[in-house]
Amino acid sequence: MSIEHEQGEQQEPPFGRGRGGRRAGAGRKLTPGHRPSVPYRARPPHLARHPAHVTLRASRTLRCLRSARVFPHLRSAISRASREHFRVVHFSAQSDHVHLLVEASDRDTLIRGVWGLAVRIARAVNRALGRKGTVWGDRYHVRALRTPREVRSALLYVLQNFRKHGRGPGTIDPCSSANWFDGFLDRSPDAHGRARVVRPRTWLLRVGWRRWGLLSVREGPASSRKFTRS
Repeated sequence: MSIEHEQGEQQEPPFGRGRGGRRAGAGRKLTPGHRPSVPYRARPPHLARHPAHVTLRASRTLRCLRSARVFPHLRSAISRASREHFRVVHFSAQSDHVHLLVEASDRDTLIRGVWGLAVRIARAVNRALGRKGTVWGDRYHVRALRTPREVRSALLYVLQNFRKHGRGPGTIDPCSSANWFDGFLDRSPDAHGRARVVRPRTWLLRVGWRRWGLLSVREGPASSRKFTRS
């Protein structure tokens, strides 16, 4: 059962409403450069020992999630989202999407946690912009991370995603949780101020990924570097 069906009568739907069942040939036609929508199917089971990489994509009219007007509110919404059984461990915001690394005790907790966070961010963005309406343009995408190497790749992808969008090497993304990350080879975490995320509990996010080497601030998601076990 999808998140929309499970929670639809309790809160405003963060991902918009559909227009009926599945039909052959129905739906928005893709044009060059547009991403396909996340398939509308039941979410798979989720194991507590596996972190998850979640992506929330904004509607086409919103490309301001990193702006000085919006990002502080988005960051505040993320910092209040973690609970005992659903935790946001890392995040980054790009102009029109948000990447998250989360931990959840099971499938239903993951669904409810992402749903609640999506609603929280949507309300924060709309308040910041003085607008109403849908913020997210599609169902969220989620991928379970089952191995140390997958977790390392996801950490690099989330924390250094701004490199993929044309930012220079050797710096960290101010619109991410990189400032509090303790796994950089060439940078220490910020010891001052309040962290906006919680510390991981899963072995994969605490210890396992480090077997493939610490990250570098000069490393980008598209890096072809060959990793060796340390």
